[in-house]
Amino acid sequence: MELVNLATIRAAARRIAGIAVKTPLVSAPFPGVAGYGTGKEIWLKAESLQPIGAFKIRGAANKILQLTPEEIARGVITYSSGNHAQGVAYAARAVGAKYGVPGDRSSSTGCKAVIVMPSNAPAIKRAATLALGAEVVDVGVASSERLAKAEELVRAHGYIVIPPYDDEQIIAGQATCGLEIVESLPDVDLVLAPVSGGGLLSGVAAAVKQVRPQAKVIGVEPELAGDTAESFRTGRVVEWPAELTSRTIADGLRTQSVGLRNFAHIQKFVDGIVTVTEAEIRAAMRAIVSTARLVPEPSGAVAVAALLFHAAELPSYRKAVAVVSGGNVDPALLADVLTETAP
Repeated sequence: MELVNLATIRAAARRIAGIAVKTPLVSAPFPGVAGYGTGKEIWLKAESLQPIGAFKIRGAANKILQLTPEEIARGVITYSSGNHAQGVAYAARAVGAKYGVPGDRSSSTGCKAVIVMPSNAPAIKRAATLALGAEVVDVGVASSERLAKAEELVRAHGYIVIPPYDDEQIIAGQATCGLEIVESLPDVDLVLAPVSGGGLLSGVAAAVKQVRPQAKVIGVEPELAGDTAESFRTGRVVEWPAELTSRTIADGLRTQSVGLRNFAHIQKFVDGIVTVTEAEIRAAMRAIVSTARLVPEPSGAVAVAALLFHAAELPSYRKAVAVVSGGNVDPALLADVLTETAP
């Protein structure tokens, strides 16, 4: 399987420049972990500041921007628990406007976007997807159900599929996040990114390792949805049932198995995968808010959780970057996390 190269990643960065933004690195001197007197620096890659509040806009835009006008006119479809849904809806509207394609709603211009979402998707992500003009189709909680429904609708309507992670152009788009990290911090030693289907981790790792091979890249996953960690240990893709992966608060990391293309990149470029507990994820959310003044969703806090609670499992570093992959958190959940008594 051919892996995404640096030229493809750089081309993606140029391509998506008008839709995705170059997010900043925000200093996070977590007390006792990094900052004054520790000899360590921790920076947060604030993907929560993307127009849709998550990194997913990168891959979606890179894929959709390469469709022909005829394909744009057919409309696009994806299957997502929320952030990729918003990325596809946002990019479809922007790209459709470029080609002058009528939108699905009379109030907007764009390419028709159909999103198959699980019934347990956060209400805030579902509402945001609808607000971007997409049509939402609800199914059960399993990843397999979303895929099956999307395939059914493709057969019926001829939509173009924009996969959430297992696709070369999606990986290249997400890789632009890693490219920005090494451009902003050329001497970075350690990069940590969340992993579920593997789009972000595979892309970030491919970019970082091809620009700065000596840097270490670590994936981070909830213990309750640790299929990729098991896959990494065993050297083969394993699948966890939906009733297991749906237990985690990190709704963006509930995919049942890592993608095949993504796993090939992970095996080549990733140095290890760490799993974190639910309590650690919640504590990391509080730490990010109080230290960096960013608002993370649970999925966006797992990389920081690894830095705070699993230092013994990480390579040594002087400068580390943790990707805060998204900030689309339900306000009630955020309030609950911020006001609870820490264990």
